[in-house]
Amino acid sequence: MLTKQQLQDIKKLQKVCENHDNIQLKLNWDMLENRKSYQLDFFHYEKDELVAFLGLYPFGSTVEVCGMVKPSERRKGHFHQLFQEGMDTVKQSQYKKILLNTPAESNAAKAFLYKLGANYTFSEHQMVWQERSLDPVEGLTLRQAKVDDLDMRIRLSVEAFGMSQEDAQSMEHSFDKEGNTDMLMIDVNKKTVGKIRVSRKDGQAWIYGFSILPEHQGKGIGRKVLRLVIKDQSSDGHSVHLEVETKNDHALGLYKAVGFKVVHSQDYYTYLL
Repeated sequence: MLTKQQLQDIKKLQKVCENHDNIQLKLNWDMLENRKSYQLDFFHYEKDELVAFLGLYPFGSTVEVCGMVKPSERRKGHFHQLFQEGMDTVKQSQYKKILLNTPAESNAAKAFLYKLGANYTFSEHQMVWQERSLDPVEGLTLRQAKVDDLDMRIRLSVEAFGMSQEDAQSMEHSFDKEGNTDMLMIDVNKKTVGKIRVSRKDGQAWIYGFSILPEHQGKGIGRKVLRLVIKDQSSDGHSVHLEVETKNDHALGLYKAVGFKVVHSQDYYTYLL
């Protein structure tokens, strides 16, 4: 578990970097604030001030890596040292895939990743819903997931996202530990056909893990689900946000069709040890 001071130091450094570079860093704050281990975060302080940070974020057999350096302390080797420490931990943990993420607008980060030999893999867009009128929703039900929905949740992750059974099981168990989050099952004609996760914090509602069984896709279910979630969350006073990969063109088009707009983008690079 990170200390309160460490979390404050990370937030302060993040703000400095984002303001200087006009970017938005993806530091997975839900995970940072709920760490169970001290071995996933790496710090470099100068005179009691945090000037460089790197975090590891495990998702099943994949680990994502993100970090930052205070602008005035760049090109001094701080981040390179933290990266080496992080990769030592990755080796010990035997993750199968390493993804490095960086804001799409950060040329400095891209230059660093190029020197590392990392290869661009995909981009992920953060989107926010632009208020508009939405048609009423009929013909489906959203309900809180129950214990006996776990097998279906795992099946959805495998069939809709192409995850391995092992990773899907690990991910679903980790989601059950998240606070201020609803895991919702999608029922049509009393049959479960999908799932969607909604996490709320600081007046924002974020949609994650939206998936529908392949045999039920293309029937307009996804659009209805989004309209229902948007109505529920916006009526409670939340702005509504989500993330989508660029390689999922169908999902990107669906989200835009119901009023979502891209506001930030993250580029992901695959790194081989």
